Amino acid sequence: MTTFFGAIADDFTGATDLAALLARSGVPVSLRLGVPKTADDTAQIEIIALKCRTAPKGEAVAQCRAALAWLRAAGAQRFFWKYCSTFDSTAQGNIGPVAEALMADLATDQTIYCPAFPENGRSVFMGNLFVGEQPLAESPMKDHPLTPMRDSNLLRLLAPQVTGPVGLANRLTLAKGALNARLAELAAQGVAHVVVDAVCNDDLWAIAEACQSMPLLTGGSALAAPLPVVWQRQGLMPKGAGTNFFVPAGPSIILSGSCSAMTNAQVADYLAAGHPAFRLDPSDLAAQGHGAALDWLASQPRHATPLVYATAAPAQVKAAQGRLGIEQAGHLVETAMAACAAAARDHGTRRFVIAGGETSGAVANALCITRLQIGPEIAPGVPWCTAQSAGHDIAITMKSGNFGREGFFAEALGMLKR
Repeated sequence: MTTFFGAIADDFTGATDLAALLARSGVPVSLRLGVPKTADDTAQIEIIALKCRTAPKGEAVAQCRAALAWLRAAGAQRFFWKYCSTFDSTAQGNIGPVAEALMADLATDQTIYCPAFPENGRSVFMGNLFVGEQPLAESPMKDHPLTPMRDSNLLRLLAPQVTGPVGLANRLTLAKGALNARLAELAAQGVAHVVVDAVCNDDLWAIAEACQSMPLLTGGSALAAPLPVVWQRQGLMPKGAGTNFFVPAGPSIILSGSCSAMTNAQVADYLAAGHPAFRLDPSDLAAQGHGAALDWLASQPRHATPLVYATAAPAQVKAAQGRLGIEQAGHLVETAMAACAAAARDHGTRRFVIAGGETSGAVANALCITRLQIGPEIAPGVPWCTAQSAGHDIAITMKSGNFGREGFFAEALGMLKR
């Protein structure tokens, strides 16, 4: 099947988030982890998940350009650059540099930026990003261990990352139905990068209708969600019945590396219920390795659902980073999580709940997952998926740190039981 829509995501949880929302349209969605070597057995919607959110800028750009080349070879005609709904990035990138590189490869002079996800409390108003009722810079994202967000204004965040001018299409423009006119006005002024406001799902539909013919759009997953329906109405994409989801039998495990406020609450909720748990401490891992975690996992009864977590409060995270360095602390935790995932699979575990983008990338690589089939959503933007790992069918969900409710872990496992 020829691909019509191709998307590139900057981390694995963001990719599953995007896949879940696109699958609501009924069109089968194929999610690849990493750039495939061949372009066979493709779907109408193809998503390539990369692990480039915090990679060096040049490396991130190269990965995304390779992904774009694969999607074009698969036949894609519309493209989407997906990043986090909290615009996770640094002053150097990688959101802006990747967008400019993709624009150059597609020979397009303008694109839009809209990380809004109203269903999960993310909105953009007058160019400022809000998390619930808090400006981004006043939300828990200000203490993110890798991409602390200390400014809420998307134009100021984006401008240092790009070489072209940055402009705004605000909420009043949308309300008047004048987005296309505003984009044309900015294009005449040479403005290549346009931040677009959105505070509700109706805004996202208006943006999709106005911008559906642009070669490249960028934003959070919610911006892409209406696009398949828009294209179906125009006859550009056939309607589909989606795919069937099956639940492989076997024990479950939870691996939580995110240190977001919500994941901290989710870990606390699971611990309060008395489930077995092992905490990974970066300093202990540096001194002794992860052998203790593997021994503990091997000792758990088959009927238990153990939690292995490095989730911690911001002060603890900063202390560990101060002792070990940011990269080393993260690397130690990811290596341990990957080892735990592979060991659990080899001991018969077939259901995996993963919290955190970096952790999800490490686990997916350890399990040698290259493609996911998207199943039902546990929470908005968080689906169960099935995959193959070392010849075994597994179910896996990869949750972005701030997504889901406090009881997410129990809800996820309960859905499989039903």
